[in-house]
Amino acid sequence: MFIAMPRFKDQFDSYIEKFVAKEKADKNIDVKVQLEMPNSDNASQILKTRLASNDAPDIFSIHATNEIPSFYKAGYLEDLSSQPFVGKLLESVKPSVTIDNKVVALPLETVSWGYLYNKKIFSDLNLKVPTTLSEMKQVVETLKQNNITPFELAYKEAWIPQLFLPLAVGAQIETANKDFVERMNKNEGSFTEMKSMFDIIDLVNANGTNKALEVGGDDGAAAFANGKAAMWVQGPWYAETILKANPDLDFGVAPLPINDNPDATLINLGASTSLVASPTSKNKEVALDFMNFVLDDQASGELFQSLKFNPVASVHNYESYPWVDDATTYVKAGKAYREPSIPQSVKDEVGKALQSYFSKQLTQDGVLKALDKSWKDFNKVNK
Repeated sequence: MFIAMPRFKDQFDSYIEKFVAKEKADKNIDVKVQLEMPNSDNASQILKTRLASNDAPDIFSIHATNEIPSFYKAGYLEDLSSQPFVGKLLESVKPSVTIDNKVVALPLETVSWGYLYNKKIFSDLNLKVPTTLSEMKQVVETLKQNNITPFELAYKEAWIPQLFLPLAVGAQIETANKDFVERMNKNEGSFTEMKSMFDIIDLVNANGTNKALEVGGDDGAAAFANGKAAMWVQGPWYAETILKANPDLDFGVAPLPINDNPDATLINLGASTSLVASPTSKNKEVALDFMNFVLDDQASGELFQSLKFNPVASVHNYESYPWVDDATTYVKAGKAYREPSIPQSVKDEVGKALQSYFSKQLTQDGVLKALDKSWKDFNKVNK
């Protein structure tokens, strides 16, 4: 198994132990599991190298929204449509792991996200969650007047600044530029159309914590947990790490404003980390047994709860977390969009480019050019 979530090693180790015991009891099969957990920054590259050299893990994790189309086209995904777990998936979740009417992945994380904010700091200063960029600027000013750093910045790992892309671009696609991805896939569009994304990026960068390029995600989570900043452009997948650092923190999830159109202030909705099985697996029966065990009627609720993930299946009846309820309120009010299908290679590029932009080695135009080139390169390979 190859799952790019090293911060959840303990939870997976213990769940795999339960699975090994179940296979022995049910089928008298002795299973030995080799679990690899690289970090998000280089996992995609390692995985692609292995797949290209016919060394596919039996089970591996991919980002459903970004990677299903290209992995499916390359023949790397087993069709899971007939597996028992499929009938348990929530109807709202199933489309994000379906292609050509086939279910090809098991979603672990469905995420509704934008940025995280410290509810106590907001209520102490009577701050309302901003619905436009101008209101966000006002919130930033009020925080600074009260000697509170507005934003946590943790840019040591490139995937974190990359988060601005799906947020800013996704909301623009939803409201003003609906065929952007389609045109980019045909080499007919350009990121220059998205240049206004720097309005929010610049506001965050100018009002954040120090030494951003030296701070990784876990340290950022601890700093945010301990009130070092009021907001963090990050998703609730860090909830477990945040609450480990400060179990009493009351934090919320809100949509990131990107301009002064309140209709463009939307929650990002998608399935990210999802498990898939390799069609070339020599241990396919066991691999599929494990996939089904991940949504086991009894055991899986506890696993998803310990990961602090949203329920994804009808067998999950645990109570949602407050921050999940926050995001769900926006989704129910129609203030959400499905995460855009931006190639993973473009997302990897934007993370590095925004690190360089932050350290003033790249201009805005330099970033946009790098993204255009990256998408064109992707098109060449995936024609």
